[in-house]
Amino acid sequence: MKASNMNNAIALTHLSQDPVLKKLIKNYPPFNWPKTGDIFTDLIESIINQQLSLASAASIYARFKKLFKNSITPKNTLKLTIDQLKSVGLSGQKSSYIQNVATAIISGELDVNKLKKSTDQEVIDQLTSIKGIGPWSANMILMFSLNRPDVFPVGDLGIRTAMSKLYKLDRENLKAMIIIAKKWSPYRTLASRYLWQSLDNQ
Repeated sequence: MKASNMNNAIALTHLSQDPVLKKLIKNYPPFNWPKTGDIFTDLIESIINQQLSLASAASIYARFKKLFKNSITPKNTLKLTIDQLKSVGLSGQKSSYIQNVATAIISGELDVNKLKKSTDQEVIDQLTSIKGIGPWSANMILMFSLNRPDVFPVGDLGIRTAMSKLYKLDRENLKAMIIIAKKWSPYRTLASRYLWQSLDNQ
């Protein structure tokens, strides 16, 4: 058995100790968030995705990509005006957030290569120091760009909705959700994927 398959089997066995997750594991594949493999563009997607459905965000991101004749880079992004960014459906606020990220990378304030070697908390601290990148976006980068295995994005509406339904909790009872999720460690990322999948998001 390959090491990756073995690790996955260990993770699933651990998570299956939770009766709710055991049922989800049986009925669903883990939800896979689309990603580019490039932290800068993943950050842009995370900003676009904020408070939007996946379908709406995907539509805006598709139009955003058409603004570029060449690759999406921080330098090319800063060549775009706020009005150009707004023309694809972005709010003025999100447009400025995208430019903030591009500026931070060009200035050296944010070194995306260092993120790969940083601890989870260091990644969160570095990213959230940029206006427009909050804990939710930082968690998405940890989970889907950096493949960190033990992230629980309790601030995510989908996670809260799923746990409210599955564990009979108030959607605002974050403390109870965090306590439940502690039992899933060190595989909270995988558990979160199953929670998202339980919502039948496509």
